Amino acid sequence: MKVLCAMSGGVDSSVAALLLRQDGHDVVGVTLKLWGGDSDTGCCSVSDVDDARRVAQQLDIDHVVFNFGDEFTRHVVDPYIDAHRDGITPNPCIECNRTIKFARLAERADLLGFDAIATGHHARVGRDADGGPTLERGADRDKDQSYVVHMLDTRQLSRTLFPVGDLQKSDVRRLAATLRLRTADKPDSQDVCFITSGGGRTAFLGERIPLRRGTVVDTSGRRPR
Repeated sequence: MKVLCAMSGGVDSSVAALLLRQDGHDVVGVTLKLWGGDSDTGCCSVSDVDDARRVAQQLDIDHVVFNFGDEFTRHVVDPYIDAHRDGITPNPCIECNRTIKFARLAERADLLGFDAIATGHHARVGRDADGGPTLERGADRDKDQSYVVHMLDTRQLSRTLFPVGDLQKSDVRRLAATLRLRTADKPDSQDVCFITSGGGRTAFLGERIPLRRGTVVDTSGRRPR
């Protein structure tokens, strides 16, 4: 099967590509260039793109970079800013998966003749009573990422692979270390890729919208004491 594997430069997507290769699939790694501004964390940084490219070389698979910067700004960054302006808590990773990784990337995969796309998410695809695909939690409950791909419909799930979904995170790192992949000991990224670690969210939003002090309330609307 011809598989387009999204490689963010982290250990999970590196091992996802490794497992696909070991299973005999025709694998091409792809890294998405999404954010055109400053970035020193997450999958948009220059170092992460370089890590993905070098891992692809180690695995002897082709590696390409797709630039979806305009779509990313329109569908992920702008709504993130608007949500904060409206007092709503956004999740940009979910919107990125919804509109970019499992939409635009899937479209590009179709155009290039790939049978499936794969990512390094800790999630699994199961089957319902009728044989249709269902989204399941990853085997490692501490690393489960099914919540950020919950929006995938049956058509999308039917052509998506989560190679590390059956593994514990310790096993992922062990496999990466066995083949001496450069990402084996790389820390997990839990940052928003378009927000720098130095300036943080306050600096990012402060350059784009007026900041104001908010009120913290509980689920019933009461202020905690």
